[in-house]
Amino acid sequence: MSDSFKGTALIAGASGIVGNNLARHLVGEGWNVLGLARRPVAIEGVTPVTADLTDPASLREALSDLAPTHVFITTWMRQATEAENCRVNGTMVRNLLDALRSAPLRHVALVTGLKHYLGPFEAYGKGTLPQTPFREDQERLPVENFYYVQEDEVFAGAERQGFSWSVHRPHTIVGYALGNAMNMGVTLAVYASLCRETGRPFLFPGSPQQWNGLTDVTDARLLARHLAWASTDPAAANTAFNVVNGDVFRWSWMWGRIADWFGLEPAPYPGAPTPLEEQMAEDGPVWADLAKRHGLVESDLDRLASAWHTDADLGRPIEVVTDMARSRRLGFLDYQPSDDSFLDLFGRLRADKVIP
Repeated sequence: MSDSFKGTALIAGASGIVGNNLARHLVGEGWNVLGLARRPVAIEGVTPVTADLTDPASLREALSDLAPTHVFITTWMRQATEAENCRVNGTMVRNLLDALRSAPLRHVALVTGLKHYLGPFEAYGKGTLPQTPFREDQERLPVENFYYVQEDEVFAGAERQGFSWSVHRPHTIVGYALGNAMNMGVTLAVYASLCRETGRPFLFPGSPQQWNGLTDVTDARLLARHLAWASTDPAAANTAFNVVNGDVFRWSWMWGRIADWFGLEPAPYPGAPTPLEEQMAEDGPVWADLAKRHGLVESDLDRLASAWHTDADLGRPIEVVTDMARSRRLGFLDYQPSDDSFLDLFGRLRADKVIP
């Protein structure tokens, strides 16, 4: 990307883990940044845009006087079934692009994830799965998947409106955001804090395959740089990308690194999953008391921890690693040590009084 290039970025989902980190990165690079959310959060340098992606009239009104050159779709809404996920999340993308038909759009970037290869929550990690490491040219799975519907809406919009596109498929995202539905880093920080305060064992909740096998993760800061790169480098136009840190690890090693940061001894792995949803089921009042004693900024455990999603990631019955060769060949060479992703996040959470 040329150092002199600047654009107007509209980030759909600016309050989430991806959008928040992307907004901060783009502001630092000198972009004009518009942050769209139903309930925008204050981010320095970002112009808040209040709109609901499920409400076309609200979108048209909110976007009528705006002229973004680049759109980043970093949000989704969880529904009860995958059929509803497809309907609602596909409609959200279509509504957004429809509301921007008069905008001078150059590029639209869509963030999805490895459920592109693993299947949706209803069929997660089941049946016949592609070989790992996952590569972008692998065929779609023969199941309903809202990621596929979102992609198809972006492709149709590009055909209709003439912009280029990119699709970004991160693994588990580690980064700073509060009140996010898919936030393993914050969830593990809260769990470790509870274990330290209560004296409970710090027990890896996932499957033997995740404990023993290789895996990778995606730092939200690296994903932000990848989104900016693919949206402005012509070599990356009209391409789907995996996005991970560039290293691999085993949870049997990472669990010790996390435990050490919190001053804990990692409990011996019991050989079978002990899901966080079960372990933390009664922890709401415990966290509220802990937050009061330590003067923390959020006393509602449900706004911080997403045990269900962390359980889905750590409970997979297969080893999950991701190939980054496509990005490397096209010039994106950034690398991020994954233990630093977690430890940097924990440091910020403590500094901001999110954890004790």
